[in-house]
Amino acid sequence: MLRSMPDRPQALSVNRQLGDFLRQRRERLAPADVGLPPTHRRRTPGLRREEVAELAGISVDWYVRLEQGRDSFPSRPTAEALARALRLSPVDRGHLLRLATEKPDRAFRRGEVPPELANLVRELPTPAYVIGARFDILCWNRAAVRIFGDFGKIPEAERNTLYQIFLGPQVRRTHPDWEADARYFLERFRAAYDFWAHAPEFVRLKDDLCARSDEFRRWWRAHEIRPKASGDKVLRHPALGRIRLRFAAFPCADDPDLRLILHGPAKPDAE
Repeated sequence: MLRSMPDRPQALSVNRQLGDFLRQRRERLAPADVGLPPTHRRRTPGLRREEVAELAGISVDWYVRLEQGRDSFPSRPTAEALARALRLSPVDRGHLLRLATEKPDRAFRRGEVPPELANLVRELPTPAYVIGARFDILCWNRAAVRIFGDFGKIPEAERNTLYQIFLGPQVRRTHPDWEADARYFLERFRAAYDFWAHAPEFVRLKDDLCARSDEFRRWWRAHEIRPKASGDKVLRHPALGRIRLRFAAFPCADDPDLRLILHGPAKPDAE
């Protein structure tokens, strides 16, 4: 069953992201992956649309409409059937279900950090900062400045984790495993972007990064997502040498679009 969708830019934008997500996952599957016999003369990679439709138990026309991002959302049972047909991982399945069921009806705002949270961040002894829905860096403490540099010296328009990891002048030198770090941030951002694709601020950021970074443009097309918000990062610090920090992100109860990024103490890291 299809759920009717109001004719509004927000819903249409999410629907296009849903369609792109389905197409990317379909093109990664081979017939053998789903128990189908191999066939010759496949003009495009992956399964055919009609094969996915049959596996999901829906009409081909219906599936084509979904993949083309036309004016309809799948119901939850249909989204579940598509997740099974496409052999989605738990992470991808969760993202698909959210795309199919969440109503994007909010306007974007850069975000304001509540004074209590800002004061807490400043008092923390280890690096901490707060980012908004678009990954803009909104407040930080002295420990973060000592490790990452002074965010206050960056123009506000570029005070953004995506800008810094892909376009920062020193970032490739300070991040020994730059590609892994850059992919992490891009895939985290992509998971958010799918629900904010109606917001001009998100689109401008994505378009600017695609224009200025070959890696961003290439990896963006894969439509990978990453919900994980914790792990380790390794940096080459000018004074401390090669260091490792544990980090984790926490949503703010006052505003779920804000996330507090906490780091543990910097520890030496062997080459």
